Amino acid sequence: MGKIYCIMGKSSTGKDTIYQSLIKEPALSLKTIVSYTTRPIRSGEQDGVEYFFCDEKKMKALEDAGKVIELRSYHTVQGIWNYFTVDDGQVELSHQDYLVIGTLESFVKIREYYGEEAVIPIYIEVEDGLRLQRALDRERKQAEPKYAELCRRFLADDADFSEEKLREANITTRFANINLEETERAIARFIQEGGNPWISK
Repeated sequence: MGKIYCIMGKSSTGKDTIYQSLIKEPALSLKTIVSYTTRPIRSGEQDGVEYFFCDEKKMKALEDAGKVIELRSYHTVQGIWNYFTVDDGQVELSHQDYLVIGTLESFVKIREYYGEEAVIPIYIEVEDGLRLQRALDRERKQAEPKYAELCRRFLADDADFSEEKLREANITTRFANINLEETERAIARFIQEGGNPWISK
């Protein structure tokens, strides 16, 4: 039986880089699960690649049909943007493994839908001081650094990934991303072993 591996972690822990590396690893044969969003498509994006782009009417129809697995709404200056996972036939757990990036909340919802045996958490962590430095270094390179947003997100992570919430979600396997290549190898090994619980320190 296949499994869905969910990468999670606070901001600036290297989730996106690790995700891209694992998806490209032929030995793992992981497939992606494309989420849906009601936000406008951006230049360079393709429908069905980064996301499936839809309006709120279609989102409501999917909800009414019981197809929406999890949904997150964000208030932006352009209105409310929704991001959600849909049971639309993409997932075939009879013979395939998948990799997704998500929040703790989305992981819990996906696990409730597909079952604990099928959905495996991959929690990536970095010491807060180092994580903040990485975030600052990245933000300085932007044409218009948004330090206030960086600070807001950094502080929000403490609540979103509190130790209490991690315990409630039964997150026991952690990967400390001190050295990126070593962390990628450790997670690849973890997936090859079928997600058997162990803690990487």
